[in-house]
Amino acid sequence: MSLITYSEKMPVPEKMKAWVLGSPEELVQISKPVPLPEKAEVLVRIDAIAICATDLEVIKYGTPALIGGGDPFNKNFTPGHEYMGTIAALGPGVDEFEIGDRVTVEIHAGCGQCKRCRAGMYTSCHNYGLNYGDMNKGHRANGFTSQGGFCQYAINNINTMIKVPDDMSDEVATLVVTAGTSMYGLTELGGLVAGESVVVIGPGPIGLLAVAVAKSLGASPVILVGTRENRLEIGRKLGADIVLNAKQVDVEAEVRAITKKGADYVIDCAGSEETVNQSVHMANRGGKVCLAAFPKNAVTFDIGYLAVNNIYLYGIRGEGKSATHRAMAFMAEKRFDPSLVHTHTFDMNDLPEAIRYAKNRVDDAIKVVVTNSY
Repeated sequence: MSLITYSEKMPVPEKMKAWVLGSPEELVQISKPVPLPEKAEVLVRIDAIAICATDLEVIKYGTPALIGGGDPFNKNFTPGHEYMGTIAALGPGVDEFEIGDRVTVEIHAGCGQCKRCRAGMYTSCHNYGLNYGDMNKGHRANGFTSQGGFCQYAINNINTMIKVPDDMSDEVATLVVTAGTSMYGLTELGGLVAGESVVVIGPGPIGLLAVAVAKSLGASPVILVGTRENRLEIGRKLGADIVLNAKQVDVEAEVRAITKKGADYVIDCAGSEETVNQSVHMANRGGKVCLAAFPKNAVTFDIGYLAVNNIYLYGIRGEGKSATHRAMAFMAEKRFDPSLVHTHTFDMNDLPEAIRYAKNRVDDAIKVVVTNSY
């Protein structure tokens, strides 16, 4: 007898529509069996999913997805990770949630056993990608090492889910991972940033929500650096006290003029050799720099300046240490309006077009959301 709990009010089909990755940049929609939740897992009916830049990397390059210890291509793999939905079934022993609950998810469950997981750094789990298929131990990262969300149903560990307020739209709920990544960066930099100066470089989704989170935490001033005026204007609406167009001013000199001795915290959400160096030179002595984006290739930067000025450099991976829960608390209390970064919505059947918009920034797309209709 099955120990999975279902409800007649929310029938679950045996098959579902799902997009799977073939060769690089090839997505095909097929019919797949609806997965079954096991211990400490639930089945989520996916209502909406946002497209992340990392999804585009997985579809093109494979990494950072690892399926069976190798590239994810032609393995019946469904990518996608920034989704929300409705709980459709409960695995054995699950009583933390109920069928019908609206939830949004974070990506990583972690193995729960390695040194990093036990410290709350499950996004840096030592078992990442090594144990796909052995979920009793292996790291689960939906859309990376386990099946993702460009489909109708997905499995989630109970540790990865957060209830969605009734008055929050599906589209906004998908943004909790993006806000959680920004929150994780600020957590690692010190957490308490009230009254401290924060510079954010790069007004993409993570950068814009980093502005919002920093302002909600009381940072002052919050300075946003970018090159697109419309993005900088959105940053103003999300709480930036000052915006600097890197095409028009010397941003390092401007930040030093504003802060007098350099910024207390700098978050680089652009990830280029130029912005890494700008981050270091903008920081105050004893300041902290967080790399929330990273260059694809090795870069040269002024490590001597970093060392002699006692500047701390941090890297973050994803949204660890339950940062999404803290981000959702701010979003639920309407401390900021994440809908400002949501620009386009498509139906799941039109996923390739949605990806084109996200990849090519068609119509200045920032965050593109894909929805399922049932």
